[in-house]
Amino acid sequence: MLGFSAKAQQKWSFQQCVEHAMKSNLSVSRAEIQAKLSNIASRQNKWGLLPNLNLSSSGAFNSGLNQDPTTFTRVTESYLSAGMQLQSSADIFQFFSKRLQYQSSRIDYMAAQADVSKIRYDIGLSTANAFLQALLAKQQAAVASLQVEQTLAQLNNTRKLVDAGTLPMLNLSQIEAQWALDSSNLISAQGNATLSLLSLKAWMNIDAAEPFDIEEPPVESIPVETLADLQPEFVYDLALKNQPQQKSNELRLMSAQLRNKSAKAARLPSLAAFGSLGSNYLSFTKRPIYNRIITGYQPTGLIVDAAGVQYDVQSPVFTNGNIAGYFKPNTVGKQLTDNFRKTIGLSLSVPIFNGSSAKLNVERSQLDLQSATLQQTQDNLKLKQDIYQAYQAAGIALQKFNASKKSVSVSEQTYEYASKRFNVGMLSTFDLITSQNNLLRARLEFVTAQFDYVFKMKVLEYYKGLGLKLTK
Repeated sequence: MLGFSAKAQQKWSFQQCVEHAMKSNLSVSRAEIQAKLSNIASRQNKWGLLPNLNLSSSGAFNSGLNQDPTTFTRVTESYLSAGMQLQSSADIFQFFSKRLQYQSSRIDYMAAQADVSKIRYDIGLSTANAFLQALLAKQQAAVASLQVEQTLAQLNNTRKLVDAGTLPMLNLSQIEAQWALDSSNLISAQGNATLSLLSLKAWMNIDAAEPFDIEEPPVESIPVETLADLQPEFVYDLALKNQPQQKSNELRLMSAQLRNKSAKAARLPSLAAFGSLGSNYLSFTKRPIYNRIITGYQPTGLIVDAAGVQYDVQSPVFTNGNIAGYFKPNTVGKQLTDNFRKTIGLSLSVPIFNGSSAKLNVERSQLDLQSATLQQTQDNLKLKQDIYQAYQAAGIALQKFNASKKSVSVSEQTYEYASKRFNVGMLSTFDLITSQNNLLRARLEFVTAQFDYVFKMKVLEYYKGLGLKLTK
């Protein structure tokens, strides 16, 4: 019970949230499956470079007039036959078409791994944003809570002044109305903080019902680089080398080039070697051997000239006599040895006409190559545009952050003066509430601007290749 309670109350740090999301998000899991499928295709092409070897066997029952598979004579009987054959073939030269296919599939696997990294980084960046939004929501709830405390203190002080007859009852009613409004705003802010945690849990693939909370590092302690160290052209040059999307595009372009070469090589003749080993076995009932008896002669149609005299050539006519013995099939080993046969040869394949498939494959590979080139160019342009936009947005966020900081300082002084004047009866309740609301709005704008500035700077750091971190 104590262990479970301690685990339930554990707060997640920024780094833990990002790493957990990059590991457990479902989009990452799907990308990893695609990478594994790409690896299987690469391994299959690799094994395809080796000679094949197949063992086949067959068995059959034959009845009636058949051809003896061992003597190839016509027999009329029932028998069992069996055969075994070992076959192999290997490519000798095919202009490296298969090797290029394997190299292309291997690079496709590397590109798929880069895609996994890209999705992980994108998930990490989105999780970082969700974490900072959760921190912002908590800070906004804290500001709203402070507003409630200030209004409540003002309410208690006003009640004393009303009881003493210094202020009219209307002032107390106005402060009570403001306290009720501030309490309502606090409930909304706390609800937004809860919703922001649920959004963060969704990125991390954590059950919505599971207890969850995050650490709250002071936003002013989060390290950020200066804009001078994040000049867009400099960041872009680094991003071309470290961003997973750019690595993936470069690999896919290399793969498309190899597939184009492979498609061209497939149109050329190829030479292969083949060979086989085989034997047969025959099982039948014993066959009788008869004595052969000549019963006469019959003409063959042939004529022999002997000293000017022509003679008809005749052949004897035999008939079966008594059974002299029986013929039995040899043992399995003896038959397999006697019937053993082997084959070896070369085959030359010259593509002449195959429905234009080879030609169309070349055209298709050329278009794939053009598409990969355009995709790389498009993604590089988008990356540069995103970096320049992020730099401009970070500059604007910094200006808003500095302006909101000054606004808070001025609003705090204004509210302090207004409170003093209200306490001596020189300021109306409406003016005091207005001053207090201006301070609340300034604080909320400051917190929002501060987190917005930090996140935009983190985006630039991410493009630069510094990763995602909220600590030094």
